[in-house]
Amino acid sequence: MLAENISSSIAKELKINPHQSDAVIKLLDEGNTIPFISRYRKEATGELDEEKIRLISERLTYLRNFVKRQEEILGRIEEQGKLTDELRAAIEATAKLQELEDIYLPYKQKKRTRASIAKEKGLEPLSAAMLLQSERKGDAKEYASRFINEEKGVASADDALAGAMDIIAEAISEDAALRQQLRRFLWNNAFLITSLDSEKEETELGQTYLMYKEYRELVRTLPSHRVLAINRGEKQECLKVKLEADTDSIINKIESSWLKDESIFTAYIKDAITDSWKRLIAPSLEREIRSQLTEDAEKQAIHIFGTNLKQLLLQAPLAGHTVMGLDPGYRTGCKMAIVNPTGHVIDHGVLYITHGEKGASESAKKALALIKKHNVTLISIGNGTASLETEEFAAKLIKDNSLNVHYIITNEAGASVYSASPLAKEELPDYDVTIRGAVSIARRVQDPLAELVKIEPKAIGVGQYQHDVNQKELSGSLDQTIESAVNHVGVELNTASPALLKHIAGINATIAKNIVAYRNENGAFKSRRELLKVARLGNAAFTQCAGFLRIAGAEFPLDNTPVHPESYPLAEAVLKKLNASLDMLTDKKQLELLQAKIKLADPEKLAHDLSAGVPTVKDILDALAKPGRDPREDLPAPLTRKAIVKLSDIKPGTIMKGTVRNITDFGVFVDIGIKTAGLIHISELSTRRVKHPLDVVSVGDILDVLVITVDEKRGRIGLSLKQLPKEAIS
Repeated sequence: MLAENISSSIAKELKINPHQSDAVIKLLDEGNTIPFISRYRKEATGELDEEKIRLISERLTYLRNFVKRQEEILGRIEEQGKLTDELRAAIEATAKLQELEDIYLPYKQKKRTRASIAKEKGLEPLSAAMLLQSERKGDAKEYASRFINEEKGVASADDALAGAMDIIAEAISEDAALRQQLRRFLWNNAFLITSLDSEKEETELGQTYLMYKEYRELVRTLPSHRVLAINRGEKQECLKVKLEADTDSIINKIESSWLKDESIFTAYIKDAITDSWKRLIAPSLEREIRSQLTEDAEKQAIHIFGTNLKQLLLQAPLAGHTVMGLDPGYRTGCKMAIVNPTGHVIDHGVLYITHGEKGASESAKKALALIKKHNVTLISIGNGTASLETEEFAAKLIKDNSLNVHYIITNEAGASVYSASPLAKEELPDYDVTIRGAVSIARRVQDPLAELVKIEPKAIGVGQYQHDVNQKELSGSLDQTIESAVNHVGVELNTASPALLKHIAGINATIAKNIVAYRNENGAFKSRRELLKVARLGNAAFTQCAGFLRIAGAEFPLDNTPVHPESYPLAEAVLKKLNASLDMLTDKKQLELLQAKIKLADPEKLAHDLSAGVPTVKDILDALAKPGRDPREDLPAPLTRKAIVKLSDIKPGTIMKGTVRNITDFGVFVDIGIKTAGLIHISELSTRRVKHPLDVVSVGDILDVLVITVDEKRGRIGLSLKQLPKEAIS
């Protein structure tokens, strides 16, 4: 791989045109952000979506590091005086790091090995003679006796042969082509074998890994969640893990590469081959394969977490509600906070729902009075400890008083993390930690994105084995996920928190704080251009961020649309062509007229007439049709309830409505209105073969599901989509 070939290599790998790859690399090198490139440079990139641009960015980083490593290796081999034209060509032809390291292995500086000690004793010529395999007459020991040198520690012919065999064993282990062949063989044919530590089998931890007591599975078929489970069991010293393969087949493969003709050294070379495999190659390749399995499994786990997180962040907000947030608890009571439709706390307190009949009765009176006083229309109940009792309390309160109020069970993961954070203290300085948690539970149904970005992504709890994967890579991936979601939705400049603003393209944590400080000092922003007055927000940052920031009621109507300031003249020209004006964006009746004109418009003709790009004109038309639009408005609203269902009430064959809460490799967890989430195993998702649950459902989806099993003792519910009656599906 040469540096000048990186772009064409990426284009070939991702099946895109080379000019698209060239354009993205140029834009990235100029310091443009991925959201900005995908949204506002469509003509240059050929309308590549954000996912493709991220892949180009990742491959660009990898291949540039790869080329750098190539150059390092070439330099080190050249220093040794061993760099031939053939070797240089082989190194420059590689495109994978593993292949590169295989070639470099014989030239790598090593600690003293049995082979290097044998070379110091002068036994390299003997190993070379043995490998020529041209000696067909005589005796191997007699030939080896020529290399006896007691001063160097070679006291006998056997010593000489043993040393030469060590040199041969190391040479075999450093054969790049052979290593690649054996690596492929193991990947396709080896088994991963696990056994459970007998001393821990009866412990609670040991029972967790009972299925792996005597487990074996082909390496190539191991799913990612199983790899991570096995790794965790091994780390906790419950499981012993090893790779098992057909040794005879492997030895035969090595012999076919290294044995040529029958000679007086054949038996010794065979012994060196066996030693090379068992002592050098097998442990090394087992480490490589285990490492590759882990890397692949972690990538899959991180991908699932990121996908689930994005779907969670992009759930439709329940806007316009005054919400009572309830953070359930037993001993210390249920913490309560009421927030108005803009998220401002207007009341708070504690309800002692589980403190006997008297406590529940007094709590009901208090809650009812507050609901009526503040016109509460939605109750958000955290799904933690005492959630079931709190749900029963809310359902009874609604029923007994015929309230026009619904409740929703909210995933409270991360609420406690947020409530104790410096950000929560800064936002809610007048409330203690427990009330802040209730505020978070209330706000996250009003606007999931705005509230969830305040929480460390790993604490949100949508995924599998997130604590077992590479934490740096997980954090990086989740940061990208949040960035993508925030920029997709856009942010209201005059109400956004620093936690939300810092994820906008071109804005970091410092600039986000400066924006809020400017807003507090000077009042609401009246235009996007005013951002240039914010400390440390220069022209470059403005270019990246401006299009993703909205200003409701702005002096200039386009400031409340996704139209980028650089395209304002074009947007005004489009309006002129449509016999329309900017004023129509702020008048409801006039906007309906404009929308009708836009429906009849021909984007390609407009682009041609205005010497503009078709993608940009299409985006401008979409933006003009719905100024201030939140793309989440198109999604179905979250499921709310008025009545409770108990586990004891549920019978197999019942059809229930639920919300997808989490997706893993093996299935989908669905909230069906009780504390215990039901599981749709991957095999129950469809009558057709499902490669991954993400191909069928998304976090936040509302589904009709069929209950197929109920295990009340273990608190488990099995659900199905494929067994639903046809009339239920339609």
